Amino acid sequence: MEQLAVEKVGDIVARDFRTAKIFTEYGIDFCCGGGISVTEACRKKGINAADLVMKLGGLENSSKDLRYAQMSSVELIAHIVNTHHRQVEESLPSLKCYLDKLEKVHGERHPELAEINRLFSGAADALTVHMKKEELILFPYIEAMEKARSEGIAPPDPHFGHIENPIGMMEDDHAAEGARFSRLSELSQGYNPPADACQTYKVAFAMLEEFEKDLHVHIHLENNLLFPAARVLHEGIQKTEAGSR
Repeated sequence: MEQLAVEKVGDIVARDFRTAKIFTEYGIDFCCGGGISVTEACRKKGINAADLVMKLGGLENSSKDLRYAQMSSVELIAHIVNTHHRQVEESLPSLKCYLDKLEKVHGERHPELAEINRLFSGAADALTVHMKKEELILFPYIEAMEKARSEGIAPPDPHFGHIENPIGMMEDDHAAEGARFSRLSELSQGYNPPADACQTYKVAFAMLEEFEKDLHVHIHLENNLLFPAARVLHEGIQKTEAGSR
């Protein structure tokens, strides 16, 4: 139990994905902000660390639980693309439509809707470009590295130089979206619609909240699992190439 208190939040979620739900319940960011210990995260939130550690330690092992940490990079990429990238793509049109409508109909009484709409529109554009960069550039190279390692062959030379270049860009994008959605949550009072909200208002805020939750998982899988694995792969390839010279 004491060990959990000093472990980094992101490391705990990487080891057992079920803990993500507990951190979310306590309002602790396990993706972009996952680089701090449980104790530090609790201090920042004014939470009793002992209570949180007790909950984390009380999880029972389950063979039905999906353990992402056990996936290969290729399997993890397939899951990210087929689940989280598709979720973003499928959610964007409806959400943009609803938020446009809310701003036009309710914007006079709720001026914060204009900024909410603007922020989400920016997120939609940025995430669309971000995901394409991953799918067309970074992910294929990670897959090529894993294939090269398994077959004992040299991977193709990347046109982007060191693997840290595209990964660093993706991590910067993740941090920007984390900040953007933090502001969206603040403006929407934690995605709680006002008393005079119509059904579209309620649906839009519920969809925004679900979008942010999925995005947190999406970013966690990349920042805390896929990218570290890619760095290890790349470092191993570099050492092998250096040794063969």
